[in-house]
Amino acid sequence: MIAPVIRFAALSALVIFGALSSSARANEAINSIGMEFVLIPAGSFLMGAVDEGEKLDQFPRHKVTITKPFYLGKYPVTQYEWESVMDNNPSARAGSDLPVEMVSWANAREFIAKLNRKENTKRYRLPSEAEWEYSARAGATTAYFFGDDKGDLERYSWNSDNSGGHTHPVGEKEPNPWGLYDIFGNVWEWTNDWYGGDYYANSPSSDPPGPSDGTARVNRGCSFHYVNICLTSYRGVDSGADYLDNDIGFRLAYTVETARLSGADNADRKTRNPNK
Repeated sequence: MIAPVIRFAALSALVIFGALSSSARANEAINSIGMEFVLIPAGSFLMGAVDEGEKLDQFPRHKVTITKPFYLGKYPVTQYEWESVMDNNPSARAGSDLPVEMVSWANAREFIAKLNRKENTKRYRLPSEAEWEYSARAGATTAYFFGDDKGDLERYSWNSDNSGGHTHPVGEKEPNPWGLYDIFGNVWEWTNDWYGGDYYANSPSSDPPGPSDGTARVNRGCSFHYVNICLTSYRGVDSGADYLDNDIGFRLAYTVETARLSGADNADRKTRNPNK
């Protein structure tokens, strides 16, 4: 296993498996292998493209309601976290704090199944496409969560203008307003949804799950290979559950049934970049 670049957390700054300290930020949590999560509140947003010149599958723009809060990974899954569960590392560019890549949708689901077994739960999952965009927007109605000026993307994203053609450690750029890092660039992120080019015209207004079947899965966020499509609404489409590439990874969601992550009694609570 790659030696992890991690530090002991400032525990008073986190919700540790639901155990709050007097100075805790009540929207954060950490699991048994040090994965950090941010609590995403329920709410409504406008899903889809702002600019009429974007791809047709990003229209019509429509109101969507996420009816329940859920946790979402603060960062894309790292290679250290992948190895902690899978005992291997498929990534083309190795590094403990680099996002894991060369993982298909099916590989991501296998990781989730093993992590659920490890922590005796069924709550880890991929986010839906709607949950991903809702979390990425963080209340914004603009092309990016920081506004409409592409020139500001440098502050938040590893993309083709600044990446040098490879991934970078997670968390080095600025987060979105809800505390999520690497939303744009670095690696594409798998969602749970099948792709449907006309799905937006027919999707339910509450908790849309994506089409019931299809031939391709949706990924979001763009990667270090791109810059012009690093938009909150852009829908990446790859050929199927077994497709993989050196710029595709994923971010975990965790279903909230109680305000608690499994592993509450784990005494070895570690986290990455606690001062970010």
